[in-house]
Amino acid sequence: MRADHTRGWGRRPGTLRAVTEEPERPAAPEPLRRQEDPADLTPIRAQVYRDPRPAERFDRFHARTRNRRPDAMYEVVRVLLSLYSWVVFRARGIAPDAVPPSGPVILAPNHFSFLDHFFLACFLRRKVSFMAKSQLFTPPLQFVYSHGGVFPVRRGYRDEEAFVTALAVLERGGVLAMYCEGGRSRTGQIGDRARAGIGRIALESGATVVPVAIHGSSRVRNWKRLQFPKITVQYGEPVRWARIAEPTRDQQQAVADAILAEIKGLYERLDAEGREAAVARWRAERRAKRTVAV
Repeated sequence: MRADHTRGWGRRPGTLRAVTEEPERPAAPEPLRRQEDPADLTPIRAQVYRDPRPAERFDRFHARTRNRRPDAMYEVVRVLLSLYSWVVFRARGIAPDAVPPSGPVILAPNHFSFLDHFFLACFLRRKVSFMAKSQLFTPPLQFVYSHGGVFPVRRGYRDEEAFVTALAVLERGGVLAMYCEGGRSRTGQIGDRARAGIGRIALESGATVVPVAIHGSSRVRNWKRLQFPKITVQYGEPVRWARIAEPTRDQQQAVADAILAEIKGLYERLDAEGREAAVARWRAERRAKRTVAV
């Protein structure tokens, strides 16, 4: 199932690329390297990579996400943080219509900032469920998270409950956001390899995957230096892999790496062109399609 990496603005937004070939099996991946914070970026505080709380502590959050969709809390948070994003970070979305209006979808963005969840969702009408580190689930914000469609993944463990919840969201036709790098990049650069989990969910669900490039959010943490970067969110071409009930680890990793390659391609093109040129190109493509339709 090798992904078609052909890119271009000529494809109609929302057009699905089906991937039917079996993925190649890569060599065993090396352990992820420790990242250091560059001098021009405010350091990210030390992370706790193992949550000592028992798994049962998070059962109710999984149960809520599996049985209920995000409620009014989602809308309240979206309105407030969308205004914040637009005013403070001059956030702009490119090609949000690439996200299918219905059916199961996995949004796969790069991850530089704790605000990436909100940058990703503020340009979409569909409600997005997020997989987030379990350390966030503490009073009082755990109420906001759980009612807003966020569910925990227990850090430091192989959390099967998180996979069950993610698949439940997709089975009911929902939208799931998942970072294929696993956590935030400290370096301000997209990582070299993906975590296999996103490949597993893409294969077991057969859901459409939309790669997303979030540009500028690596500098959001510089707010203490009074730096507020422009944020640009570009949604890529949808792609889908044939459903496999029990994919091998190599198949999962191959698909995850293919998704990461799509994200990198989007990001690099946006970085090279610049926001204004990318927006102008997108608008020109939309006008051309409308003209042809008429």
